[in-house]
Amino acid sequence: MKNLILFLFVILLAVFPFFIQKNTEFGGADGQAEEAITELAPNYKPWFEPFWSPPGGETESLLFSLQAAIGAIIIGYVIGFGRARTKYTSKQ
Repeated sequence: MKNLILFLFVILLAVFPFFIQKNTEFGGADGQAEEAITELAPNYKPWFEPFWSPPGGETESLLFSLQAAIGAIIIGYVIGFGRARTKYTSKQ
């Protein structure tokens, strides 16, 4: 029962923001930071420019998804390794 309640809570946390922000577009933190800097310091000049920019939004999304997948694999491996180590070392 406890797992079901936790699962429903996670689903609620994932879906709830879509109902709050109905007519707005989701934007990244980079764009919001750039707007805030422009408002606070209009004469600000960046320290450096990126050496490569993705050719389109799809490529940027692909790279972000790839980064998230690699992170999830690493976290899953570490958790699985820890559980297996605990399971097999406690039986000896």
